[in-house]
Amino acid sequence: MKKIIRNSDENCPVRKSLAILGGKWTLLILFQINDRVIRYGELKRCIPGISEKVLIHELNSLVESKFVVKKAYPEIPPRVEYSLTQLGLNTLPIIDQLVSFGLENLS
Repeated sequence: MKKIIRNSDENCPVRKSLAILGGKWTLLILFQINDRVIRYGELKRCIPGISEKVLIHELNSLVESKFVVKKAYPEIPPRVEYSLTQLGLNTLPIIDQLVSFGLENLS
């Protein structure tokens, strides 16, 4: 059987995907937003252990990468809502596979 050599240069799709989705909190944030609209405070409560600074940074990165849409309302106090774009929704089957793997193998 011949070994397949896979090049992991900067054009590697796995490397590119991990650059966006490989952060410690990224998939957890996408998993919590899921197919709903969620406000910042609720999202923060859903992810124990994440600092405010990190959550804001991750959300801004996801908005910049077009995985998440941020909608801010000009109210006092300010209201901000997050939802997934189509690109973000495309990550949900990947996350579902991770959930299945965790349930089947890590219990």
